Amino acid sequence: MTDTPRGDVPVMCFTGDFVFVGDVGRPDLLDEAAGGVETRFVGARQMFASLRDQFLTLPDGVQVWPAHGSGSACGKALGAVPSTTVGYERALAWWAPYVERGDEQGFTDELLSGQPDAPLYYGRMKTQNRAGPTVLGEVSALPQLSAAEVERQLAAGALLIDTRPREQHQAAAPRRSVNLPVGNTFETWSGWLLRPEDGDYVLLAASAEQAEALRRRLWMVGLDNVSGFITSTDGLDTAPQRPFAPADLPQHKDALVLDVRKKTEYDAGHIPGARQLHAGGCPGSSANCPKSRKSWSTARAGHAARRRRVSCGRAAST
Repeated sequence: MTDTPRGDVPVMCFTGDFVFVGDVGRPDLLDEAAGGVETRFVGARQMFASLRDQFLTLPDGVQVWPAHGSGSACGKALGAVPSTTVGYERALAWWAPYVERGDEQGFTDELLSGQPDAPLYYGRMKTQNRAGPTVLGEVSALPQLSAAEVERQLAAGALLIDTRPREQHQAAAPRRSVNLPVGNTFETWSGWLLRPEDGDYVLLAASAEQAEALRRRLWMVGLDNVSGFITSTDGLDTAPQRPFAPADLPQHKDALVLDVRKKTEYDAGHIPGARQLHAGGCPGSSANCPKSRKSWSTARAGHAARRRRVSCGRAAST
């Protein structure tokens, strides 16, 4: 963008999924999530050429405003600040030395290594973006449901999205629920674990206002089928779902241990005999969650384990 009243020098650049703070976009998503074959290598070469022939030809003072920041699965090293400059990325980005010395192969190898697992909804998103999303039309307010109505919907196949903090969920987890606490990654994990074809969803939220806001965030990942909300677990069938300490694992020696962290974390160190299956890959992965064998999951601070319990359970046996 150029501030023409002041001159012809560009002032800022909106880079979308191209250049991030400290990183660049990943070209492997079509292969990972949408059935592409070897498109990552073509994309990496195109990325290299775009950095060399377009981005780095801009003046150092041009502001850079990307579409994503820290926590996004669209890169592996996105910075936490919202913007940067061309000069700062030229000086400090990991990719800059590769471009400077013309090392396309080294750039490609580094770009494609260690990328986070691609959320499953990316594949659905590609299809919806191409065909166009469902038109919702006039949307009425989300209804507040009674405990009896929620139980009827759960018995008919609905799933309860428990948005409370982890500790509250573990103390009294409603049956057929998945714990997705309110936070910056709510819709990301919802896209990982929930599928529109699996049926309706009910929100357990703090208020009607929060439920409506979360409903709209679910729309952003193609989850339109929220039937209502409830603000308390009173009257619901609940049970504690407490984690146990690693020291207690020998008591479950015949159980399958699923390590639901990222593959890079698993490779850095894991419990002997554990099987790696990223939490987001559990839906539909019944082959990795055998019905005839008890399974336990391990994750950093329980962050992903609470999600795997329900999503894998739904795939194996509900």
